[in-house]
Amino acid sequence: MTITMLDSAAGMHAMLDSSPDQWPEAARRLWEPMAGMYFFIPDGPDMAAVHGQNFGFGPSAPRQDMLDALHRLEQADAWNRMERALTQGTEDLATACPGVTIPDLTVLLILGDPTNRHFMDEIGGLSGFGGISGYIAITVWPTDEVLDRLEAIALHELHHNVRYSPGGIVWNPQTVTVGEHVVAEGLADLFAAQSHGRRGYTHFVTDQTRRSDDVLRRVVEGLDVTGMQDFAAWVLGDASARLFGSTPVGLPTGAGYAAGARIAQAYLEATGRTAAECVTTPAAEILDVALPQLGLTRHDG
Repeated sequence: MTITMLDSAAGMHAMLDSSPDQWPEAARRLWEPMAGMYFFIPDGPDMAAVHGQNFGFGPSAPRQDMLDALHRLEQADAWNRMERALTQGTEDLATACPGVTIPDLTVLLILGDPTNRHFMDEIGGLSGFGGISGYIAITVWPTDEVLDRLEAIALHELHHNVRYSPGGIVWNPQTVTVGEHVVAEGLADLFAAQSHGRRGYTHFVTDQTRRSDDVLRRVVEGLDVTGMQDFAAWVLGDASARLFGSTPVGLPTGAGYAAGARIAQAYLEATGRTAAECVTTPAAEILDVALPQLGLTRHDG
């Protein structure tokens, strides 16, 4: 397999040097290699719009702030660090789970919008998507915390990508459950933590949320919810639910990640397996073992 880290630094410089009327075309050029990620949309989406949907910076973003942020990524050797992490991660997954499908990867790293308060404050300058086989898109704002976690961020999305590649778990938007999403987030964090310890855990989830039994029980109440329209509330929390126009369910930001990590950890402890070995393990199997270990059932509430 091959890993293609796109030269997004050059593409972002081009966007920053574009006039407002030229900016959308520059954004489309940056995102063009990712078009295959949207194979399920007839004729494909407008990739300039996709950029914005991924919290990417817009033409009105403060130019000097953007140049400074881009410089920070370049000085941190972000692209090479993430590529090395992905290379090692694919080797770890192939060793732990022989026969698993590891696709060729196209990876896009972009800067987010510093004027978007949800992106900056609520989710800590991080938005990642790795759920379509062969493509990973990561949006960041280069805080010290984000820069420290670049490898772990890449590994988290890699675990998702392999999980949903051919031969792995089938993600059907109409029938997939909150339980699958929650378990996947937990396994991905634990996979990153195998290599990077505490830095492996998604940083916009607070320690209080991770420790809260109330949060865990509330997420467990939603495990059987189907259909992606309600996932934001159960996985990302109420703030994201409001942003995306779905109904809040009384959960803090990153609740599904916190619950997923506890559920996945309980399963790993009970079975002696690793998160890498469980990259294609069905969520139902993990939940059936983990919930009793945690003193919970699917119908707790």
